Amino acid sequence: MVGGEMAAPTSIRERQTVALKRMLNFNVPHVKNSTGEPVWKVLIYDRFGQDIISPLLSVKELRDMGITLHLLLHSDRDPIPDVPAVYFVMPSEENIDRMCQDLRNQLYESYYLNFISAISRSKLEDIANAALAASAVTQVAKVFDQYLNFITLEDDMFVLCNQNKELVSYRAINRPDITDTEMETVMDTIVDSLFCFFVTLGAVPIIRCSRGTAAEMVAVKLDKKLRENLRDARNSLFTGDTLGAGQFSFQRPLLVLVDRNVDLATPLHHTWTYQALVHDVLDFHLNRVNLEESSGVENSPAGARPKRKNKKSYDLTPVDRFWQKHKGSPFPEVAESVQQELEYYRAQEDEVKRLKSIMGLEGEDEGAISMLSDNTAKLTSAVSSLPELLEKKRLIDLHTNVATAVLEHIKARKLDIYFEYEEKIMSKTTLDKSLLDIISDPDAGTPEDKMRLFLIYYISTQQAPSEADLEQYKKALTDAGCNLNPLQYIKQWKAFAKMASAPTSYGNTTTKPMGLLSRVMNTGSQFVMEGVKNLVLKQQNLPVTRILDNLMEMKSNPETDDYRYFDPKMLRGNDSSVPRNKNPFQEAIVFVVGGGNYIEYQNLVDYRKGKQGKHILYGCSELFNAMQFMRQLSQLGQK
Repeated sequence: MVGGEMAAPTSIRERQTVALKRMLNFNVPHVKNSTGEPVWKVLIYDRFGQDIISPLLSVKELRDMGITLHLLLHSDRDPIPDVPAVYFVMPSEENIDRMCQDLRNQLYESYYLNFISAISRSKLEDIANAALAASAVTQVAKVFDQYLNFITLEDDMFVLCNQNKELVSYRAINRPDITDTEMETVMDTIVDSLFCFFVTLGAVPIIRCSRGTAAEMVAVKLDKKLRENLRDARNSLFTGDTLGAGQFSFQRPLLVLVDRNVDLATPLHHTWTYQALVHDVLDFHLNRVNLEESSGVENSPAGARPKRKNKKSYDLTPVDRFWQKHKGSPFPEVAESVQQELEYYRAQEDEVKRLKSIMGLEGEDEGAISMLSDNTAKLTSAVSSLPELLEKKRLIDLHTNVATAVLEHIKARKLDIYFEYEEKIMSKTTLDKSLLDIISDPDAGTPEDKMRLFLIYYISTQQAPSEADLEQYKKALTDAGCNLNPLQYIKQWKAFAKMASAPTSYGNTTTKPMGLLSRVMNTGSQFVMEGVKNLVLKQQNLPVTRILDNLMEMKSNPETDDYRYFDPKMLRGNDSSVPRNKNPFQEAIVFVVGGGNYIEYQNLVDYRKGKQGKHILYGCSELFNAMQFMRQLSQLGQK
């Protein structure tokens, strides 16, 4: 998966895409009409359905499959009586009411109802009654449970939801005043999505989790749900043809459920790799980045004023080769690569201009004609490579804009210094500058940057600072404009974590600055990198990666030795901590209950590079950046 060596639909991304395409073909493999064209249809989805489809299928791909219109369920829709409609929605009360209304209003020729998650018997009866009342029974062509209630962002990464994510957020799970019934609802929501994930994967995992955490509650419920489904031989979703496809048939995958509380420093950490930086400093979600570009200064009669900001959005998808290659690279390397691509393109562009001028030869003299014949071959090759060149140009422009926006943040907030300093704190290296100096430096970072730095320091030190020192830090933070609520929460959390276990260590390697950036970056480059450190990452395993490594490789380690063990295929649920499987696993899914981030994802991708033939997936209940996480900590700290 990370690594993509297999051809069958092995990655979860391909599997979910295949399932969606089958659904859009009325749940049969291929539907074409007599002319070989796809059948025209409309797609009706809710926000959940839209979020699942948008990272996987482009508008063009939908059109190729015959989708002429895609509309939100709860929007004003006109009747299109001679066209079939494919619905893709959650089986919620209000969605079902609206679908029944569509039946009564006879909006479409036929209705293919697809539920993202399994629909209950009573709700099915509601639809049946509405269809009867509207005399539309024959038009309801099919009703399907799709089990697709999760969002795949990469070949090897998924999140549970984007809508209503506050329901399963870190804050929701860790609220001190949460009632048992509320907690049940949170857990059921998470388990429903994980169950859908394994149905789509076509495999029943072996589950490991830490004790006494939300992750354990998820494990118990998921084990029960899988077990119940396997017991019902006729209706089990894990029998028959699903298992033959893909590499998951040889050995069952390992699911490691990790609680976010095992590591609160990483989600606050300033980062240095491209994808994680884009998520940290720009508006980036569901693989789309939104940029505001100011368009210089305009001179109006009222004098010069900055022009309006243009909003631009770009999709950063697996089709984008530059993104695939560099999303995990340190930022200076990315800037350098964009610059090289730009120079390569300029050279090609001159070639195209030259060929064009050959085309426009004036006069019909002999020389020109012989020259023309010489150049026909060159011209043909230019014409054939033009579309490719234009696509290259589009990607270069895209990454020039995105990387420039990231660079502005790095320079304005001195993010390279924060990153390097936090790496040193987390790896217990001696610091060359006092923490107070950075907090008090008005030119270094936003109040939020300072708070993140201080929280990492507070989380990572074994010995909490004395009350007097803490007061001094608090004063400096307040003077810098910081909100101290997150610290309130982290103090309580640390006191609690101390009782539970020792804080996690982060290895003891550090980043090393490389001398000056290479020549490319200094002479006539788009990216003026002066003053930005060229830091190179050294591979070290973050806590989540280390836990996965212990369990996947069957290593004995105090950190994971008492993790619970569940095998839903065993008849009796006799849970024991003793794994019956003694061989290392080839496939593993690590899932963080309480939210994840691109730093952890990238760390797993890097870890996987050293493991021949292994597949690792990263999943989380929600994907947040440090700012969104800080907001949740702040709300928890107000209590």
